[in-house]
Amino acid sequence: MSTLFLSPKDPLRPPETPMMGRGLLFATLAHAALLAALSAGVNWRTKAPPAFEAELWSAVPQAAAPKEVIPPTPEPEPEVYKKPDEPKPQTKAVEEEAQAEREAEIAVAREQKKKRAAELEAERKKREQALKDEQRKEEQRKEDQRKEDKRKEDKLKQAKLDKDKKENQLKQDKQDKQAEAKLEAQRQENLRRIQGMAGANGAPNAVGTALKSSGPSASYGGRIKASIRPNIIFTDSPNGNPVAEVEVRVAPDGTIISRKLLKPSGDGEWDKAVLRAVDKTEKLPRDVDGRVPPVLVISFQPLD
Repeated sequence: MSTLFLSPKDPLRPPETPMMGRGLLFATLAHAALLAALSAGVNWRTKAPPAFEAELWSAVPQAAAPKEVIPPTPEPEPEVYKKPDEPKPQTKAVEEEAQAEREAEIAVAREQKKKRAAELEAERKKREQALKDEQRKEEQRKEDQRKEDKRKEDKLKQAKLDKDKKENQLKQDKQDKQAEAKLEAQRQENLRRIQGMAGANGAPNAVGTALKSSGPSASYGGRIKASIRPNIIFTDSPNGNPVAEVEVRVAPDGTIISRKLLKPSGDGEWDKAVLRAVDKTEKLPRDVDGRVPPVLVISFQPLD
């Protein structure tokens, strides 16, 4: 069996009981008096009792046995009691100082124990909070993944819907265009038939809808140049074949009202010769439909 020894400075050792030395002294003295009384009682009862002698006779003489000799009872040696060492007297100040030191040590031990318990509790709460944070992060990650999967799924569904809608729209547009083309071809055919009956003067392959073309005929430009060309007097040798563009404004009967050089040819003499020829012409011929365009832009080159 092991024995637990506590250091006098051990904070867990209970404080000593005050006045313990005086009580111990009284107890020792009481035990000594009791032992002395017991010793005296034993000595009083150890005296030898008185001996009596008697003679016995018989008809046949017999030798008597020797008398029993009873040895005296030895007196017990008195027990020597060793008085324990009396504790050194301590002053009240020393006792108070020792008591204060013990209380301080106990308080420090309690504070350390309390601090250690607080550290353990803080560590436990920290672990619990870390576990909760990890669980919350995992739940958030799963929720984000679920949302991302749903978003991708919705995106694929929407893309498929858009594709089907686009294909249907293209198919519908194609059908509409085919129907419109068919209706337009039928309308143009009806217009050509109506205009032919109303006296239109366009070519058989013309695509217009008016009875008469608003622009000049294909041969009208050549007729205009043919009417102005003879009036050009230019004796210099041109440097290349420069082009001079002239804007001519005419009256409904073909009379020239004004002319303006729109684009010089780079040869001033050629430009002047062209303007003099326009002024000299004075009147332009009518087109095949009897009209004369109010504004004409005519190009002239020396080598035409």
